[in-house]
Amino acid sequence: MIYRNTRTASTLVHIRAGSATSRNRGFSTKQTDGFKILFFGRDEFSCGVLQQLLKVKAEEIWQDIHIVTQPDTKTGRRGSQLSISPLKLLAEDAGLIVHTIPHDRSQFKQFKVPPPFSSDSLSSPSSSPPSNHLLVTASFGRILPNSLLDLFLPSRRLNVHPSLLPAYRGAAPIQHAIIDGQEETGVSVIEMTERKKGIDSGAILCGQPFRMREDVMFPTLRVELAKIGGNLLVTTLRDMLANKERRTPQSDASKAPRAPLITIRDSMVDFRSMTAEHIVRRHRAISHQKPMTALLKSGRTLQLHDPSVLRDNIPEDISATLPDTGTAIFHPPSKALLIRCSGNTYLQVPMVRQQDRHLLKAKEWWNGVKPEMRFFDSGADGPVQFVPFETSATA
Repeated sequence: MIYRNTRTASTLVHIRAGSATSRNRGFSTKQTDGFKILFFGRDEFSCGVLQQLLKVKAEEIWQDIHIVTQPDTKTGRRGSQLSISPLKLLAEDAGLIVHTIPHDRSQFKQFKVPPPFSSDSLSSPSSSPPSNHLLVTASFGRILPNSLLDLFLPSRRLNVHPSLLPAYRGAAPIQHAIIDGQEETGVSVIEMTERKKGIDSGAILCGQPFRMREDVMFPTLRVELAKIGGNLLVTTLRDMLANKERRTPQSDASKAPRAPLITIRDSMVDFRSMTAEHIVRRHRAISHQKPMTALLKSGRTLQLHDPSVLRDNIPEDISATLPDTGTAIFHPPSKALLIRCSGNTYLQVPMVRQQDRHLLKAKEWWNGVKPEMRFFDSGADGPVQFVPFETSATA
């Protein structure tokens, strides 16, 4: 499907007309034509990258940009809400043409690439793709088939990846960098290669490190890295137009950390093995997707909202009050649920949501605690007990 914002069509025409001037300057060893870009993306990271690209449109780095993203999806109960790709909204507002892939993931291989990038647009089946046709992906979430890659020269396939490769190859590099407590991350612009050569394994054209704040949340870090990624992409395109780009093969990735897709299991809290700091890092990394969730002794789940590490004013008798990891009690000074974690660390949680219930302040929830939730033989005022999720739980 194709979407177009007709309100800004005149702006789009003006941009294309302005870039036509460079095509009349004659041919040299440098590519003087701006790129025609097929841009694949979906989320706010993609948006940040595209925004930096749009800022330099007057500099003739690009002639035209086509956007490819996910289709609108019905969500919520009975499909009452419509989820729209943020990239689609941004692109339409900028007057760009938007193409959507099929709903069914298995049908993506049959996605028809639009002109002028399609094979039908070539002068003959044996013709090489034009050197000013450029493929860009940024947080697209799908692996592009070889049939699509082959529509572009190998040197004209770029991926903007939010990590310092080869570290954190995979679908969730920002989240895993936060979970692992890294002090530094960054962005790399790399060549896109066939899947058989490895995911995110292409040669690096440029990269930039970024020092992470200790308390940074995923949405904030994503915005910061997207801006860096967009600027790196612009720099890369300038270098390509001037034939100055340099490609560096990635170093050995055998010991580099990976970044697999985030699943429901990543939100499951095990107080026996996780310290309070570890749980808070997970919260900062994935709570925008999945809240931290613990399992009560009664078998019901409890979401832990806005958790933090209790470092000061720890009660002197805390070991007696919370006799084991995974026990919790309401802590009046902090107005939070206080939970004993691995390593004798303590997590404070001001807001919770029990399974099939509304979000409540910790005190309100504590007032409704039932006997079957409490630690063995601890009495009516004893601590609540959490237990590990079954190892057979599915992601």
